[in-house]
Amino acid sequence: MLVPFVHSRRGLPDVLRIMTAGESHGPQLTALIEGLPSGLPVSAEMIDRDLARRQKGYGRGARMRIEADRAEITSGVRHGETLGGPVSLTIRNRDWSNWVDEMSAGTPDEEWTSARRVHVPRPGHADLAGATKYRHGDMRNILERSSARETAARVAVGAVCRSLVSLAGIRVASVVCRIGPVSWRPPSDWCAGIVAAAEESDVSCPDAAAAQAMRRAIDRAGAAGDTLGGVFEVRAFGVPPGLGSHVAADRRLDARLASALMSIPAIKGVEVGMGFAVAGLPGSRVHDPIAVGDGAWPFVRPTNNAGGVEGGTSNGEPIIVRAAMKPIPTLTRPLGSVDMDTMTAAPAHAERSDVCAVPAAAVVGEAEVCVELARALLDMFGSSHVDDLRRSLDGYRQDRRQFWLREDAG
Repeated sequence: MLVPFVHSRRGLPDVLRIMTAGESHGPQLTALIEGLPSGLPVSAEMIDRDLARRQKGYGRGARMRIEADRAEITSGVRHGETLGGPVSLTIRNRDWSNWVDEMSAGTPDEEWTSARRVHVPRPGHADLAGATKYRHGDMRNILERSSARETAARVAVGAVCRSLVSLAGIRVASVVCRIGPVSWRPPSDWCAGIVAAAEESDVSCPDAAAAQAMRRAIDRAGAAGDTLGGVFEVRAFGVPPGLGSHVAADRRLDARLASALMSIPAIKGVEVGMGFAVAGLPGSRVHDPIAVGDGAWPFVRPTNNAGGVEGGTSNGEPIIVRAAMKPIPTLTRPLGSVDMDTMTAAPAHAERSDVCAVPAAAVVGEAEVCVELARALLDMFGSSHVDDLRRSLDGYRQDRRQFWLREDAG
């Protein structure tokens, strides 16, 4: 069964439809992308680059030493370009060989018993809520799908969507702003140098002093049997004005971005632009003044507190979103829980896990932003071939410039 990881917009058909399937210790993860135009450059190598970025990061656990994620393109691409039909992607789980009997789709022998049955839920995880909803006595049936392992499929999808948005001149990147008690404030106009330094850092923080303090905090948490969360920021540069819309709730770009980021496991809060800080400031210090500029888009802003979105619509400034990730629920010194077999107190189940995965979550955040921007582009400029999309977007940009500057369209 294929399970969507991005909710459809209140039953309305999406131009771009995405689904993923697979369990953490199953044979593979699968992703299906429907609605891409033909002629889009796609390769396993470009997907693998983002998959490798997701697996890196200080504080990652033993699973990352087992898996070496590689994407297999199994349909929809020929000779490096999409055909216009559904694109399917597969990521094999190397750890599957250690779980064949446990995770088999077939009916086990009558004498077989699970050595890895989970009956003590972890506080903060989907274990108990999911088992209650789906009536499972073995919570492995919940944790296998709710595991963050599924985000590898999202990153693969995001890499394909990154190829699409790049055709529109959009670049998406991320930095980590906080891990546990250590925070770092990125400059308001961070650009290529910051991005390159963040990609070289094992905590995705370009500030050397802050990065070292983050590593020390992760080490302390690991030694204490604890975990750490944090905050990451994703920016999209070169976004054309007009993506999204104010006319209906499900078309608002900021709402769709926030929903996509909140769908990432362990994300508990999302901000757009200045975010929660707007609540404590007067409007004169929040809203971004508008001036006439001399670029391709004839307006400029000295600030971008709105994060590139006004009225649910992109305004031509960089999109800025931040997400807060809670600490990972699996602790090596577990919190108290209940043994569901005996209904007595017991320490929570301990599954192999990370101490901190905020840098990896930032890569997943990039993927989600790429997906939503690709969806918004196709909603507005949808076409059968990427050249048609380029022409539509170029024509739109030219027309809107002519409209505002009263240039002769003829």
